[in-house]
Amino acid sequence: MDRDDVRAALKRHHRESFGWALACCAQDPDAAADALQTAYLKVLEGRARFDGRSAFRTWLFAVIRNTAAEARRRKRLRNLGMLRYAEEAERPAHAPPEDERLDRVRMQEDFRALLARLPRRQREALHLVFYHDLTIREAAVVMGVSLGSARTHYERGKKRLRQWLTTDDDETGRRSAESALS
Repeated sequence: MDRDDVRAALKRHHRESFGWALACCAQDPDAAADALQTAYLKVLEGRARFDGRSAFRTWLFAVIRNTAAEARRRKRLRNLGMLRYAEEAERPAHAPPEDERLDRVRMQEDFRALLARLPRRQREALHLVFYHDLTIREAAVVMGVSLGSARTHYERGKKRLRQWLTTDDDETGRRSAESALS
């Protein structure tokens, strides 16, 4: 691919690339934007080169994932030995939702919280397949694991989410899930 083709491909995949960067950066929009910009620079400066062994989007997601991981490692090293400041102020408790829209938002938040409880690899596999429409094979490339390993993470993640969601259908399960999510 020449430089113009790469630029066009980056523009074409920008929206979903940012979504993947958010997932790689624990839903922190600032960290995601930084990781994405750094990944784009790597691509445009030639420090990351597309060799055609996979789809461009699959390769790009792997570059974004690796860039986000590098940023996390740098941040940990910076924080090592530093004094920790006060945690983010506690958020006030939300009143129970009163209309359908708020119920839907609450269900989405509950689902995201359940998804966040999964081990990292299972969460990544599900996120890539469901939110970015990658195949399990493509997800394996992005995650840097074998196809069999990606399949295992994907299936185990689905099974665990299914168990949590069916348990939450009855009131007792719902209360236990809500307390676990708190």
